[in-house]
Amino acid sequence: MEKELLKKEHTPENVISHCEAVYKKAMKIASNFENADADLIRKGALLHDIGRSKTHDITHAIVGVEIAKKYGYSQDVLNIIERHIGAGITKEESKKLGLPEKSYVPQTLEEKIVAHADNLVSGSKEVSVEYVIEKWKRRIDDPDDNIERLIEMDNELIKSFEE
Repeated sequence: MEKELLKKEHTPENVISHCEAVYKKAMKIASNFENADADLIRKGALLHDIGRSKTHDITHAIVGVEIAKKYGYSQDVLNIIERHIGAGITKEESKKLGLPEKSYVPQTLEEKIVAHADNLVSGSKEVSVEYVIEKWKRRIDDPDDNIERLIEMDNELIKSFEE
């Protein structure tokens, strides 16, 4: 259903491939947690970039929420779409970025899993946290808080299960 919706909204093929790769990565991460809602993760991961059918800037998360809302998706799915950008964006950062002023930091396990899976997929290829950090250092004016949140998310969702 979600893939059909992406196509119906004229989401570019490369974005659909990215969403599918994020879904696969998210399910790998979710396997570390007995209590993760796999259906919610599937919907959120596949739809997290639906807003890219209309825009490729940071507002794609807000646009995506409006599109998914139109199709009757639950607030849990809408929250994943809205909070997947980066390792989360604080209320202060949202103001600087021209977003509606509020926190976009992932709160639930499922929101964190999709956001982190999205960070660890570039195009449709899996990448390392180190790769993401280097990319953010080149692209973000003041990346330190974002990098700190990224590392915390990685430690919570992945590193604590490796050994």
